Amino acid sequence: MDTIQKKDIRALNREQLRSFFKESGDEAYRGDQVFEWLWKKGAHSFEDMTNLSKKTRAMLMDQYVINHIKVDKMQRSSDGTIKNAVRLHDGLIVESVLIPTSTRTTACVSSQVGCSLDCKFCATSRLKRMRNLNPDEIYDQVVAIDRQSRLYHDRPLSNIVFMGMGEPLMNYNNLLKSIEKITGSEGLGMSPKRITVSTSGVPKMIRKMADDEVKFKLAVSLHSAIDTIRTSIMPFNATFTLPDLRESLIYWYQKTKSRITYEYVVWEGINDTQKDVDALVDFCKFAPSKVNLIEYNPIDDGAFQQAGEAALNLYVNTLEKNGITVTVRRSRGKDIDAACGQLANKS
Repeated sequence: MDTIQKKDIRALNREQLRSFFKESGDEAYRGDQVFEWLWKKGAHSFEDMTNLSKKTRAMLMDQYVINHIKVDKMQRSSDGTIKNAVRLHDGLIVESVLIPTSTRTTACVSSQVGCSLDCKFCATSRLKRMRNLNPDEIYDQVVAIDRQSRLYHDRPLSNIVFMGMGEPLMNYNNLLKSIEKITGSEGLGMSPKRITVSTSGVPKMIRKMADDEVKFKLAVSLHSAIDTIRTSIMPFNATFTLPDLRESLIYWYQKTKSRITYEYVVWEGINDTQKDVDALVDFCKFAPSKVNLIEYNPIDDGAFQQAGEAALNLYVNTLEKNGITVTVRRSRGKDIDAACGQLANKS
């Protein structure tokens, strides 16, 4: 059988695997063994499944493949950050990042090859969206980074952020399936409270997340609370407007009672005035929220410049006076283009 025609065995759930073995004249529990190898143990090949007979492994090899990712290139930053160029089974590349601090290690994972949206300040948005990642391809990124965390930082992965390449809510079903595996006892068993999904703001899908009663955290890449300015830097905002976004976030909070995080870069001459700060304060007031002021990472053309300390201090002081939690986040991995907005498959 041609490899291209074989089905990826990880598309089967546990019951389907049990049924396959029963129909093949074997014991159903073999399906449980294979399922554990695929997800809990992260097997890359059928040969790894040593508690199966050689005959059983040969049968699986004849009918199925495991389209596992491969870390094609790993770069290590001077600050300990690791960037992976991840090759998928069809040869396409995405990037993922391990971000260490003194108390935790965080995986920044991708959800699409390229991106569906058009943020002008983001390198990934300049790549054509080739396709969505499958749940197992998202899961594999996390497993690979967990292993790197244990190897290079002597501790397991503690947090996951969907802030890599792509818009996670444009790949919603596969996103949820991957998180089910990451948080399930059959997979990595991580708490959903340690997972943050970052979106540029797709109101319909934010409402759906609330209706689905998801347990992970929500972050919104906001960058301006003034419609005209946000549209100028994030053109899709003309379709997904700020009033629509705000209504969806009100709905999210009413359903989940979960605090919203806003990611926000302050650029010189774009959103660095008192008017911009006041608009953000007003946008934050409808629900408990936190603002992460993110250091900007240039993407070569110089159209966007990080605002100075005075502008950052204006934001911090005004937000704090209004009782809004604010954190200034310094970028990690800039020397290997692994910082926020820099993932562009230069490797």
